[in-house]
Amino acid sequence: MGERPAIATASERVQRTCALSDSVSRLRYVKGVREEALFRLGVRRVRDLLLHVPHRYLDFTRVEKIARADVGSDATIVATVDRVAVKRPRPRLQIVELSVVDETGVLLATFFRQPWVAEQVHEGDVVALSGKVTFAYGFRQMRSPFYEVVTATGGAGDYARVLPVHPVTEGLSASWMRRIVAAALADAGDVCDWLPARLAARRGLMSLARALREVHFPATVATAGLARRRLAYDELLCLQLALLTRRRLELSGVEPTSHVTDGPHLAALLAALPFELTDEQRAAADEILADMAAPRVMNRLLLGDVGTGKTAVAAVALAAAADTGTQAAVMAPTSVLARQYAEKLGPVLDAAHVSWDLVTGATPADERAAAEGRVRRGETCVTFGTTALLSEGLEFSALTLVVIDEQHRFGVDQRAALRRKGAGADLLAMTATPIPRTLALSLYGDVDLSRIRRRPRAGAGVSTHVVAPENLDLAWGAVRDAVAAGHQAYVICPLVDDADDGSALDDVPEALRSAVGRPRSAVPTLEWLRTQVLPGLACDVLHGRMSAVEKDLAMERFRTGATQVLVATTVVEVGVDVPNATVMVVLDADRFGLATLHQLRGRVGRGDAAGTVYLSCAAKRDSRARERLAALEATSDGYELAELDLRLRHEGEVLGYRQSGGVSLEVSDLEADRDLVEWAHEDARQIAGEDPRLAAPAHRAMALEVRDRFGAYFEELERA
Repeated sequence: MGERPAIATASERVQRTCALSDSVSRLRYVKGVREEALFRLGVRRVRDLLLHVPHRYLDFTRVEKIARADVGSDATIVATVDRVAVKRPRPRLQIVELSVVDETGVLLATFFRQPWVAEQVHEGDVVALSGKVTFAYGFRQMRSPFYEVVTATGGAGDYARVLPVHPVTEGLSASWMRRIVAAALADAGDVCDWLPARLAARRGLMSLARALREVHFPATVATAGLARRRLAYDELLCLQLALLTRRRLELSGVEPTSHVTDGPHLAALLAALPFELTDEQRAAADEILADMAAPRVMNRLLLGDVGTGKTAVAAVALAAAADTGTQAAVMAPTSVLARQYAEKLGPVLDAAHVSWDLVTGATPADERAAAEGRVRRGETCVTFGTTALLSEGLEFSALTLVVIDEQHRFGVDQRAALRRKGAGADLLAMTATPIPRTLALSLYGDVDLSRIRRRPRAGAGVSTHVVAPENLDLAWGAVRDAVAAGHQAYVICPLVDDADDGSALDDVPEALRSAVGRPRSAVPTLEWLRTQVLPGLACDVLHGRMSAVEKDLAMERFRTGATQVLVATTVVEVGVDVPNATVMVVLDADRFGLATLHQLRGRVGRGDAAGTVYLSCAAKRDSRARERLAALEATSDGYELAELDLRLRHEGEVLGYRQSGGVSLEVSDLEADRDLVEWAHEDARQIAGEDPRLAAPAHRAMALEVRDRFGAYFEELERA
C-alpha cells in the first residue's frame, strides 16, 4: 500500500476544492469590465470558470510557413503584419485586410464587419492566424480567421506550444481569459476528485485535477482532447444521474398500476383498426403493454418518423387502460392536433366500446363543463386535449395512463403537472422528431425507448428542391398547377408579422443561415400572394398567435378545401393531415433546423398524389446553410438527417426548439462523444440501481456534484 497523504496536504486539497464555489471576483485580474464580461458568459464562480473550456487550440508546435500551407485546409500561420487596410465597398460594409509576410511569401487575411481588427493590429506586429487557406488573385488568403497579436513589433520568437482559445465576449480578450484561468488553476486547480477511482480507471479517464490543467493549458492537442473527454464524461454522468433522481422523486411513494393487457377492449380495438399493425408497430406495442402490465411505473418514449403509425400504437395503450377500468389522458401541443387525434381514434375507440371526450381551449364552456363532469365521475375513459387538461376544473376519477404527443413542446413542469393528476400513472411520450440515439439518451436518459422506423404506407412520396429567391416563379407556378388540378398548397414563413424582431428564431445559429435580408412574415406574405403572386386563389393564414377557435376554423377551411393556399408558420409542423395538399413552399428555409424542415415537408405527399417541396434560400451554393438544405434534397430518411443536424449544430438546437426545463450541455459533443454517452448512461443506471440516493460514502461527493450541475431538475420535486 502507498503512503497516506499527510493531514495538512489533504486539508489543503479540500480547501482548494471548496474554493471552487467562491465568486470569480476573488481571483486576480477579475474586476470591473472583466468581471461583468465573465458574468455575461455565465461564469460567476471559480468552478464555472474552470469548466469554461477552450473551443479551439492553436497548435504552434505545427506552425506552417505561408508558401507551404495547403490550399483548402486549415492552417496556423505566424507572420509579420506588412500592411493594414480598411475598405468600404458599400456604405454599410467595412472590410479590414491584413497583408502578412514571412520568409516564404505573402498571405492576405480579410475580416468582414470587424472594424476593431484595424484598431488591435498594427504594421510590424507578429500575429498568429488560424483558418482555412484559399487561393485567389495570386495570393494565399484567409477569410475571417482567428487571430491574435503574439508580440508587438517583434521577431518571430519561439511558439512551440499549444495556445488555448476560450469563448470570450466584449470587454474580455482571449489573452486576458488565459491569465484569469491560469490564476484560477493556481489557486484552486489541485482539487479532490468526486468520481470514484475505480470508475475512472475502468473507463480510462484522467484525474479531475489533471484534466482541468490539460484542457486549459495542454502539453499537446492530443492531451487536450483526453482532458476534454474526462470533463465531458463528468457532465454526461451527472446529467444521467440527475434524470434518474428526478424519476425517483416523481415516483416516490406512489402505487403503480398493473394494467390488464389481454382484455376485451384491446381485442375489439385491434379488430376495429382498418389495418394490421406492422412488425415494428407490434414490437413497440408489445414493449408498451409489457411495461403497463408490470408492477412498476412505465416511463417510455416512442420515437417514430412522420407517418410511421405512432397513433395506432398509442391506441393499444388506451385500450389497456379501458380493460383495467381506469382512465387515460392524451395531451397534444395544439388544439388542431388534439382534435385530429379525437377524429382519428374516436371511431376506433367507439368500435371498441371505449368512451372518450375532447377538452381544449376552444371547447365551448357548456360542452367543457359537461365533459369535465363525465371525467370526474369516471364515465369517460380517454380524454384528448391540450394544456386545458392541466386546468384545476378537470379532475380524473382514476388516471393511470398519460400519453403526451410531441412531448418536447411541453415544459418539465407541464408534464409533471399532468402526471400528478394520477399518482403513479404510466407515461407514454411520443415524438415524430427524428432524434439520434445519443441525443435521445441525453435528453431522456431516464426513459425507455421504443422506435418505429418504417412507414406502413409510404404515400406517393415527396421531392425536395432548393431554389434561390429570384427563381421562386418555379414554385409559384407549381402552386398554380396543383390548385388547377384540384390540390392544395402550403406557404411557410419564419415569422408571424413584421412586428416580430426575429428573436424567436433560435432554431438555427446565425453562422448557418444566410445573412441576406429580413425573414418573411406570414401576415404580409398572405396579402402579397393574394394581390400580386396568386390572385384569384383562395388564400388564408394560420399562425401561433391566433386564438384556438381561429386556428380550428382556419384549419377546417383548409381541410375541407375551401382554402386552396394556406400561409402558415411552423404551427403546421406536427400532426396536420390534409392528404390533398401536394405542394409546399418554405420561404427563408435556412431559418429552420433540418428536423423542422423534415417535419414540415411531411405535410405533403401524404395521399395518392406526389408532393413537391421548394426551399427558398438566399445563401451561396458553397455555404453551410446550403449544405444543410442540400441534405434534404438528397434523402428523406429523418434519422439520417438528424445525425447530420447533430454534426452541424449544438445538441440543444437540433430539435428546432429550446426546451423548457431542457438540457444544456457545455462541454460534451454528442456527435464526437457517442461512446461517452453510452458509458454515462450505463454507469448512471448501475450506480442508481445500487445506491439510488447516492448516500454511500463513495458517492457523497458525486451527489454534491450532480446537485451543483443539474439540481434544478429535481429540487422542485424535493420541495413538493
